[in-house]
Parts: sequence; C-alpha cells; structure tokens
Amino acid sequence: MKNILIVGGGYAGFYTAWNLEKRLRDKQARITLVEPRPYMTYQPFLPEVVAGSVEARHVAVSLRSHLRRTTVIPGRVTSISHAEKHVLVEMPDGSSQRRDYDIIVVTAGAVSRVFPIDGISEHAIGLKTVEEAVAVRDQLLTAFEAAAALPPGPERRRLLTATVVGGGFSGVEAFGEMLALASSLLKSYPELRFSELSFHLVEANERILPEVTDEPGRWVVEHLTQRGGIVHLNTQLVSATGGEVRLSTGERYASNILVWAAGNASNPVVASHTDLPIDARGLLITRPDLRIGTADRIVEDAWAAGDNAAIPDLTSPIAGARTVPNAQHAVRQGRLLAKNIAAALRGELPREYAHHSLGVVATLGLGHGVFQYKGIVIKGLLAWLMHRGYHVLAVPTWERKSRVLALWVVAFLFGRDIVSLQSVQQPRAAFLEAVPPIIRLSDRVPDEARHAS
Repeated sequence: MKNILIVGGGYAGFYTAWNLEKRLRDKQARITLVEPRPYMTYQPFLPEVVAGSVEARHVAVSLRSHLRRTTVIPGRVTSISHAEKHVLVEMPDGSSQRRDYDIIVVTAGAVSRVFPIDGISEHAIGLKTVEEAVAVRDQLLTAFEAAAALPPGPERRRLLTATVVGGGFSGVEAFGEMLALASSLLKSYPELRFSELSFHLVEANERILPEVTDEPGRWVVEHLTQRGGIVHLNTQLVSATGGEVRLSTGERYASNILVWAAGNASNPVVASHTDLPIDARGLLITRPDLRIGTADRIVEDAWAAGDNAAIPDLTSPIAGARTVPNAQHAVRQGRLLAKNIAAALRGELPREYAHHSLGVVATLGLGHGVFQYKGIVIKGLLAWLMHRGYHVLAVPTWERKSRVLALWVVAFLFGRDIVSLQSVQQPRAAFLEAVPPIIRLSDRVPDEARHAS
C-alpha cells in the first residue's frame, strides 16, 4: 500500500482526503492528514460569524466525522524533506514526530500577511479562523454593553470605534457585516446614537475589491460611506500603539477594535522549510495537472493545491497567469487532485486543472451585496441573496448546509442573537471569584509549611 500524506486540512486538503476515500479501496493506500485544528473552516462564512448571522460551529466541518478512513494527526508540519520522503510534525505537547510517506500532498494554505507595525501584535485580531471571527463579534457586543453604561464622551466614542485594515474581500465583507451589526444593535441600546459609531476601513491602494472592476468597486465605497462607514483609500496603518490608530494621512483616533485582513502570505513551512521547488513568492511551483514541478521536470510523488501552490490558470488570456487564492479554486483543485492521484496509482495520466470563474460575490451586511460576472454587475438585496445561495450550496456536507439554513430562518423570524460570550476566553474567572481568600492563600503555601503550622 502507498502511504499518502496530506499536509493541511483546509479546503484543498479536506476535499482531497474526502474524495480519495471514495476513489481508493482500503488496501490501495493509507491516507494520513496532518492538521492542528480538528476541523476544516469554511472561511467565506467568517464575516457572517462576526455578524452573528451564522453560528461559529456551523462553519467548522469536523475532520474525524467525515474522514472515516483517514488517519488525522492533530499537529503542525514544520518541515518537509522530499529527498528522504518524510515530514516533521510538531504535536500539541510540543514534541516532534517524524512521519514517512510515499506520496505527499501539500495543501498547507496561506497565513495572514503581517507588516512590522507597532501595536498590531498587541491589539489586532486576524480573520482566518473561527476563533478570530467569534472574538471580533464578542468584542463588538461587549463594547456596546460597556458604552451604554457611560456618559457621552471620549471613552464611549473609543468603545464604539472599530478599524478594519485591508480592502480585499475578507476585509470589505467583515467591515460591511460589522457595520450592519452595529447599526442594528442601536435598537437595543437607546442610550447610544448612530452618530457615536465610528467604523474605519483602511486600504493601502487606490481602490478596494481588486477582484471586481472599477465601477462596482467605486459603488461599494459609496454604499459603505452612505451607511456611515469611513473608507480610507491610498492610506496605510502607521501605528496602533496603546490602542491609538495612526494613519499615513496623519489622522489619529482611539480604536477599540482592530481587525487585520491585509491579505495572504506564504505558509512558513512551504516558504522556508522544504526542499520542494518554490517561486519568488514562496509558493510551490505546480504544473496544471497539480503535480509539483515545471513543464520540463516533474517532482515524482509530490502534489499541491490551494493557496500554497502557484498553479497556471489555463483559462486566463494573460500569459503566465496563476489561479487566484480563493475557495472556488481550492475546492475544485482538491477534487481533481484526488482524481489525479487515483489515476496515477492506476498508471493513468492525470488531467489538467481548468476552471472558468463563476464570478465574484460579496456580502456587505444583512440585505446588502455585490456580484460581478464579466460585464454583468448586480447590487443590493439580489446580490446578497446570490451570496447566501452560492455559499450554502458550497459549504461541505448536507448536515452543515441544513444547520446554516435553519439558523437563517430563525434569525429572519426572531432577529440576531446579541448575547456576548466574551467571558469564555477566561473560563475560570467566575470560579476563581467564588474561591474564598483563605483557600487561595493555602494554595500558595507549601505543604511542609502548612503541616508545620
């Protein structure tokens, strides 16, 4: 039997393992997937998790529940040596394990692109994981609760100020959903005024949403501005020290929430800790058939897909174009990857990946959206419905689709759930408050001293 090792359990990794189980018999191969989290995250729904429109657990697909014939290792691959055909895996307890393989599939994904800016490591929250999306939501809800107890003034204004850095799809969708959530919360907080909200979107380039053309991009800026958002174009974040945001334009303001969505960077294990060939951006050089290598040289028994792979876009008229890093490609690449590996094991030639874009669609908050397919642009409620329709079909497993749909129906009937559970980040706080001081003191006294007394 061949040992197939999959690095990463995101879209591409999950769909590769899921489809390999369907295509290979039990004795054809052993499949192992290494992923530090026990689930695959459906990232397009993270902005809706921020807004409370989707339950956090519903965008997380359990690996063990759906990969019945795959060995799931809860660790992180720290290095890949294809010459010796093994990887090193860092386990949750900090120990390191060596795992040998016959065939490797690298679907490690990307990480947040972070710049050396003072204060972001202390105050910024990313938007790559379910935990981050929940933290942003709880921080916003807690801020409203605290602000309602304060008189109008600088501190209340600070609590009701949020900043999102990055004008790509993740940043714009998160900004639009946060703005929609904050506006709806005012109904439950009559002490607060809309004029006290201050939501900023900071983008270093002259336009947002580079995946759409200029006209819908300008419309999104105007739309968000009309709803009370503040969009800073051609602007960079200079500092966030002490919770004070300083922009390259010279503007300064205190911001309670700082969300970092400034794009992707290559996964460190791919960029720096492998002998597999990478390009100048730190991505694996990958052929159209998803084998690692160039047109002239194939790296045997090595495959890649998703955000960590530079895969030629055969549908693009631009020479040298690569597929963009999004879920639309990663899911389809994962499915084809499983087909190609199964074909290779049977001695057949793998197929090349070619997918014509279905267009791009973004949510801008409840009832607001934008869609573009070539020259067709749809805005507003219809685009928002298209966003929900597409993604509920795209999220894996009927169980997850059903849960998401059920929650949307409940939210339509009864409104958003506005309960903050920020306290779950300190689960022992309530218990420690109940512990009498004498017991706390005895915990600090060594047993010998306690017996002597």
